Amino acid sequence: MAATKLYILDTNVLLHDPKCMFEFKEQDVCIPMTVLEELDDIKDRKKSVAGEARAAIRQIDRILSEATKPEQIKKGVQISFEGQASAKHGRLSIFPDHELGARQGFLPSDHNKDNRIINCALHLQSTLAQREVILVTKDINMRLKALGAGLERCEDYRTDQLVSDIDLLPAGHKHLDHPFWEDVENVESINKEGHTYHKVARSVLPDTYPNEYIYDDTKDFAARTSIVDGENVILEDLGYDHLMNQSCWGISPINIQQAFAMQAMLDEEIDLAILLGAAGSGKTLIALACALELVIEEGRYNKIIVTRSTPPVAEDIGFLPGTEEEKMTPWLSAIQDNLEAMHEQDERPQSSVKYAIEKANIQFKSLNFIRGRSIQNAIVLIDESQNLTPQQLKTILTRCGKNTKMVCLGNLAQIDSNYLTATTSGLTYIVERFRDYEGAASIHFEGIFRSPLAEYAEEHL
Repeated sequence: MAATKLYILDTNVLLHDPKCMFEFKEQDVCIPMTVLEELDDIKDRKKSVAGEARAAIRQIDRILSEATKPEQIKKGVQISFEGQASAKHGRLSIFPDHELGARQGFLPSDHNKDNRIINCALHLQSTLAQREVILVTKDINMRLKALGAGLERCEDYRTDQLVSDIDLLPAGHKHLDHPFWEDVENVESINKEGHTYHKVARSVLPDTYPNEYIYDDTKDFAARTSIVDGENVILEDLGYDHLMNQSCWGISPINIQQAFAMQAMLDEEIDLAILLGAAGSGKTLIALACALELVIEEGRYNKIIVTRSTPPVAEDIGFLPGTEEEKMTPWLSAIQDNLEAMHEQDERPQSSVKYAIEKANIQFKSLNFIRGRSIQNAIVLIDESQNLTPQQLKTILTRCGKNTKMVCLGNLAQIDSNYLTATTSGLTYIVERFRDYEGAASIHFEGIFRSPLAEYAEEHL
């Protein structure tokens, strides 16, 4: 059966997911020549998406390597999936859109690559009347321009979108409006290595998942789901007072959500801690205080690596003076601000901050230099991770080596990327993907403690 649809891919789709060609099943995929030019322009730059550009080029080359003549590439080469050679898939073709030139009904494209890609889709729509031509782009404005120019179908790439609304994301904690033990008829409690565990029926907490925190209004019961099986749930009893009395590097939790985050940070069994919340909710402060405690006081790790996505307007840090760490300092000022806040009562605050940075071996790294590494014996703080794509976060998380804890910090209400939304952000993606992983905990912070002004602005603006 011949493919009925033809998908035209924009550059940002290939950067978002370099393997996106394999997601259109039996339908055909076309890549305009302009997109290849943009990928070529990006692949050698010191940008956080340079790796994705190179990966996309390799995937395209692998598919088109089957072609022996130029005419085959223009007509389309069968897309083959690794391990699925017998399955029926569509074809990948390259369209020479630079040959179209100016014509009636087309957008002016002398110096506008978006317009050249739209014109490619318009041309194919007019010449392939029997096919449904669909432009796929993550650029909202480009979609509006394409529809305004007469393209009938234009879509966002949503294959890796796991939730339709961020309100559906797990909060990482569940509040019961009644005492927990009222629902429990049978319980089996055991003590193991200084920890108390309760085995209760799954019906008591039917929707719970590994490392979800449970608490009630009594301010007495607080626990974390340890194991979920078919009929039972095993809870680790944490104790409400014990959680609230935790202290790391002189910082104690203000509310129960901060206490949950601190417990997850300190727990040796948690390899990935995902901390979400509004600006001023304490994400960075809690994460940094726990990291300092674990490195300096407990000696569990050798260093703290701090990284973040730089704003699109300044992805290339090369124009800034100094070393890599000095170049990254403007983008990681939030870490510096929190270090200063933790030591503001010291006799010599600046000396204390300098001591903490040196003693904890805090390293500020660009995402470009995280690729290809295997990070050992470290805590990695990924700040502003809401601005990363799923592929970028995958690249970072797979760098995790022996005795390394990854911490993702982010606020889904403050996405700076031109091509990401709260539902397509890599942060949303990993929260959902790691929901059932026993080595990951996700905590959504509540409350804003920066200042009354910050709280009012977050709620009303």
